[in-house]
Amino acid sequence: MPPADRLSDIAIQRALGALPGWARKADVISKTYQRAAFLDGIAFVQRIAMEAEAMDHHPDIDIRYTKVTVTLSTHSAGGITQLDLDLAAKIDAAAG
Repeated sequence: MPPADRLSDIAIQRALGALPGWARKADVISKTYQRAAFLDGIAFVQRIAMEAEAMDHHPDIDIRYTKVTVTLSTHSAGGITQLDLDLAAKIDAAAG
Protein backbone atom coordinates (compact mmCIF):
# COMPACT_ATOMS: atom_id res chain seq x y z
CA MET A 1 0.00 0.00 0.00
CA PRO A 2 1.48 3.41 -0.91
CA PRO A 3 1.99 5.86 1.93
CA ALA A 4 -1.00 8.08 2.68
CA ASP A 5 -0.66 11.86 2.48
CA ARG A 6 -1.65 14.02 5.40
CA LEU A 7 -4.82 16.04 4.64
CA SER A 8 -5.15 19.81 4.89
CA ASP A 9 -7.15 21.36 7.73
CA ILE A 10 -9.92 22.41 5.32
CA ALA A 11 -10.14 18.94 3.76
CA ILE A 12 -10.49 17.39 7.22
CA GLN A 13 -13.13 19.92 8.25
CA ARG A 14 -15.17 19.27 5.10
CA ALA A 15 -14.93 15.51 5.48
CA LEU A 16 -16.00 15.60 9.12
CA GLY A 17 -19.18 17.34 8.00
CA ALA A 18 -20.21 14.02 6.44
CA LEU A 19 -19.18 12.01 9.53
CA PRO A 20 -21.62 12.96 12.33
CA GLY A 21 -20.20 12.61 15.82
CA TRP A 22 -16.57 12.48 14.74
CA ALA A 23 -14.42 15.26 16.19
CA ARG A 24 -10.89 16.39 15.54
CA LYS A 25 -8.38 17.04 18.28
CA ALA A 26 -4.92 17.97 16.99
CA ASP A 27 -3.75 15.14 14.74
CA VAL A 28 -6.52 12.61 15.46
CA ILE A 29 -10.24 12.15 14.91
CA SER A 30 -12.38 10.29 17.41
CA LYS A 31 -15.90 9.26 18.22
CA THR A 32 -17.58 7.59 21.19
CA TYR A 33 -20.35 5.07 20.57
CA GLN A 34 -22.88 4.05 23.21
CA ARG A 35 -23.92 0.41 23.09
CA ALA A 36 -26.86 -1.22 24.91
CA ALA A 37 -24.74 -3.66 26.92
CA PHE A 38 -21.11 -4.59 27.47
CA LEU A 39 -21.22 -7.57 25.10
CA ASP A 40 -22.78 -5.38 22.39
CA GLY A 41 -19.72 -3.17 22.69
CA ILE A 42 -17.40 -6.15 22.40
CA ALA A 43 -19.25 -7.38 19.29
CA PHE A 44 -18.98 -3.88 17.82
CA VAL A 45 -15.22 -3.85 18.46
CA GLN A 46 -14.97 -7.17 16.64
CA ARG A 47 -16.69 -5.62 13.60
CA ILE A 48 -14.30 -2.66 13.79
CA ALA A 49 -11.36 -5.05 13.95
CA MET A 50 -12.49 -6.86 10.80
CA GLU A 51 -12.81 -3.59 8.85
CA ALA A 52 -9.49 -2.29 10.17
CA GLU A 53 -7.64 -5.50 9.36
CA ALA A 54 -9.07 -5.54 5.82
CA MET A 55 -7.71 -2.00 5.34
CA ASP A 56 -4.45 -2.70 7.20
CA HIS A 57 -5.19 0.49 9.15
CA HIS A 58 -5.70 0.03 12.88
CA PRO A 59 -7.46 2.41 15.29
CA ASP A 60 -6.95 2.98 18.98
CA ILE A 61 -9.99 1.61 20.79
CA ASP A 62 -11.02 2.31 24.38
CA ILE A 63 -13.81 0.22 25.92
CA ARG A 64 -15.53 1.58 29.03
CA TYR A 65 -18.42 -0.76 29.90
CA THR A 66 -21.05 0.26 27.28
CA LYS A 67 -19.01 3.06 25.66
CA VAL A 68 -16.54 2.42 22.87
CA THR A 69 -14.25 5.27 21.83
CA VAL A 70 -12.40 4.97 18.54
CA THR A 71 -9.44 7.22 17.69
CA LEU A 72 -7.90 7.39 14.23
CA SER A 73 -4.65 8.85 12.92
CA THR A 74 -2.12 7.73 10.34
CA HIS A 75 1.07 7.57 12.37
CA SER A 76 3.32 7.14 9.34
CA ALA A 77 1.96 10.43 7.91
CA GLY A 78 1.99 12.24 11.24
CA GLY A 79 -1.69 13.11 11.14
CA ILE A 80 -5.06 12.55 9.53
CA THR A 81 -5.24 11.01 6.06
CA GLN A 82 -7.95 9.72 3.75
CA LEU A 83 -7.41 6.28 5.31
CA ASP A 84 -8.70 7.62 8.62
CA LEU A 85 -11.79 9.14 7.03
CA ASP A 86 -12.51 5.97 5.06
CA LEU A 87 -12.19 3.82 8.16
CA ALA A 88 -14.37 6.23 10.16
CA ALA A 89 -17.13 5.80 7.57
CA LYS A 90 -16.79 2.00 7.73
CA ILE A 91 -16.93 2.08 11.52
CA ASP A 92 -20.11 4.17 11.38
CA ALA A 93 -21.62 1.60 9.02
CA ALA A 94 -20.58 -1.21 11.37
CA ALA A 95 -22.25 0.64 14.26
CA GLY A 96 -25.59 0.22 12.46
